[in-house]
Amino acid sequence: MSEQQSTDVDLVVVGLGPGAESLATGAAAAGLRVVAVDKHLVGGECPYYGCVPSKMMLRAADSLAEARRVSQLSGEAQVVPSWAPVARRISEEATSGWDDQIAVQRLEDAGVTFHHGVGRLDGPGRVVVTLPDGATRAYEAARGVVLNPGTRPAELPIEGLAGTPYWTNREAVQATELPGSLIVVGGGPIGAEMAQVFQRFGVRVTLLEAGPRILGPDEPEAAQVLEEVFVEEGMRVMTGVEITSVSHADGGFEITLGSGDTLRADKLLLAAGRTPNLDDIGLETVGLDPQARTVEVDEHLRAGERLWVIGDVTGKGAFTHVAMYQSAIALRDITGQDGPPAQYHAVPHTTFTDPEVGGVGLTEEQAREAGLRVRVGTAPMESSSRGWLHGPGGRGLVKVVEDADRGVLVGATAMGPSGGEVLGFLAVAVHAEVPVETLQQMIYAYPTFHRTIETALGALEETR
Repeated sequence: MSEQQSTDVDLVVVGLGPGAESLATGAAAAGLRVVAVDKHLVGGECPYYGCVPSKMMLRAADSLAEARRVSQLSGEAQVVPSWAPVARRISEEATSGWDDQIAVQRLEDAGVTFHHGVGRLDGPGRVVVTLPDGATRAYEAARGVVLNPGTRPAELPIEGLAGTPYWTNREAVQATELPGSLIVVGGGPIGAEMAQVFQRFGVRVTLLEAGPRILGPDEPEAAQVLEEVFVEEGMRVMTGVEITSVSHADGGFEITLGSGDTLRADKLLLAAGRTPNLDDIGLETVGLDPQARTVEVDEHLRAGERLWVIGDVTGKGAFTHVAMYQSAIALRDITGQDGPPAQYHAVPHTTFTDPEVGGVGLTEEQAREAGLRVRVGTAPMESSSRGWLHGPGGRGLVKVVEDADRGVLVGATAMGPSGGEVLGFLAVAVHAEVPVETLQQMIYAYPTFHRTIETALGALEETR
């Protein structure tokens, strides 16, 4: 443990993603002396490189797709894509040129002492901060420390990749010009969203996925529909592929696959996993494993003596809404307030492709692995009145997974136009364990997309 003289405070927050920013502000409002530290941008990945700019990109791409559907619905339209408005919105409206001064000011106005720097644990309740000029400051926190270090794009151990100018999501959202062709590695939510955006803006996109299907953690029926949509839009989708080497020369990339095939593109976007920022935060000083990918927390987000951990590194779901949920629970514990403990049986998520893919709770496969007696009901979105009326762009489905012994839903998927919004109904049903019989006897507004839920519930049957 360092012998550096420390300053006494109540709480130190290391890593200022959305959850920790909210927690630090709330703790200061409760009268605690709070110090917050982040080595990058206050707000974390979400507002600068993730959720916010990517959804601006998706909104723009969706408008192009909808314009191209005019000829099937209402007349003729000429579509000439331009990336300039997208780049401007992201820089000016979303990120202020990737400057966090507004967020820093928000913290300081709330009474938080903030440092841009590297914060490391130095024993229970103690943090040493290294500032950009190399100076250090030590803090002893009477209440304790909150860690919210987040994750960074994973570096893949592919021969020849290191040192090439490949993109991650961070470079992709900062692009001011589009390449003629792009290879996207990773068919998860980030890769799928980015691939569709660039394809719709006229980039020739190839999407590579090592697993048997894109959106691997979601229901296979949804993944199949999305892949079909991608292919119909002109994207090349390759699953079950292995990349053996990457090279970059003459302004382009060459990717060699395990099959011996060679692919070429102007740009390469890696969207295949995230690495937790736990390797340089001093976990070993509080008896935790610095090589771990997640930190085990209890139902109040405690990870040890005077230590709380929230966000992606808890392994409860790498979503902003999970971090925000956890921050409220941790704040109550820190300030001695009563409240319900954390529950994760109904964590919702949405991939904002077109169609959107929303899911909550367990998939059918996960429910079976948990040993439940499962009933499943599936209905295409087009079977609902609204889905059929919507016409072009209206593909999707609803799938519900029931614990047949308890008569409640344990998981569900809503895919289609506004699939993430339709999911809200199903998230309530899973979270509150509303009896399926009650759901089946409800009145569903006509003609809405969520009437597909009624059809899926009516199709529930036990499957092997």
